[in-house]
Amino acid sequence: MIHFTKMHGLGNDFVVIDAIRQTPRLEPETIRRLADRHFGIGFDQLLLVEKPVSPNADFKYRIFNADGSEVSQCGNGARCFARFVRDQGLTDKDEVCVDTDAGQLLLKFDSDGQITVNMGIPRHHPAEVPLLADQEASSYQASANGETYAFGAVSMGNPHAVLQVDNVEAAPVAAVGRLLESHPFFPARANIGFMQIMDREHIKLRVYERGAAETLACGSGACAAAVIAIEHGLVDRHVQVQLPGGALKISWAGRGEPVLMTGPAISVFEGTIEP
Repeated sequence: MIHFTKMHGLGNDFVVIDAIRQTPRLEPETIRRLADRHFGIGFDQLLLVEKPVSPNADFKYRIFNADGSEVSQCGNGARCFARFVRDQGLTDKDEVCVDTDAGQLLLKFDSDGQITVNMGIPRHHPAEVPLLADQEASSYQASANGETYAFGAVSMGNPHAVLQVDNVEAAPVAAVGRLLESHPFFPARANIGFMQIMDREHIKLRVYERGAAETLACGSGACAAAVIAIEHGLVDRHVQVQLPGGALKISWAGRGEPVLMTGPAISVFEGTIEP
């Protein structure tokens, strides 16, 4: 049996598993069964809490999509990870350092119950996103089904492409997101964001996540949208990103500086399942 906790960050839902006090065997097929919303538990991503790799870290943070693929970053998941290790008595620290495959994250508990994640320094070079371009550009283009799409691209520990749209509610997120997510331009696939600039301090965003389709919220996607909007001079350096599931606060001081993301993390229920 596997003990798990169901959590969400603005409706982006997770199953979180303590892999320190138990040793679950989670093959890709097992993860896909657990992710099934009719025959399993249902989630956008599965999060594993493991022992740290680095001597200065408190935990190792691993993320699996609903299709069983492992990814390196998930901002909403990071907040849930922080809430989980505190709720489960695995730490009593106000600031937690976790190892990920994309580097280390710092997770901080704020006095108002929100959690701030230091998401690290955005990476812009095409080889680091990654995408198939010879040199960095403020905007890239990719063609699919006879249409050409322009977007900004950045890595937040995972690859993001962000398209600016006039009306995010009417944006063809499912159709275009599916086309671009696995486009050859993105050798590791990509998360596809659809961003509407409301004013200097507000963005509306929907995200088609690789391996999970559209979700109610994407923390790393909100960071990527804010970075690209700031770089293009469209918004200020402190911005609220409104996602279908709720709002995140994003701050970024510019190139070479980390992105800070603040938002909630909620535990829904606990249970056990036979995989």
